[in-house]
Amino acid sequence: MRRNLCTALRTRVREHPMMAHDRLPPAARIWVTQAVLPWSAASVRRIWSRALARSGSEAAALAALAAAEAATLARETRRG
Repeated sequence: MRRNLCTALRTRVREHPMMAHDRLPPAARIWVTQAVLPWSAASVRRIWSRALARSGSEAAALAALAAAEAATLARETRRG
């Protein structure tokens, strides 16, 4: 059974989900607890980082998270 452990493919190193959540900024963690949809810490961190890079404001980052959630909900509603 050792053959199953060897591969030439690249492996993904994934962070423990709870540790990733704990590393989010406090405001982002609070937003996730109040979100309608389940969000991964990686998605929240990506949106948060981009918004902070653009504006430098925590309020703008929270608005970006809310906009992303609204867009996702609208897309799901259109699908039926």
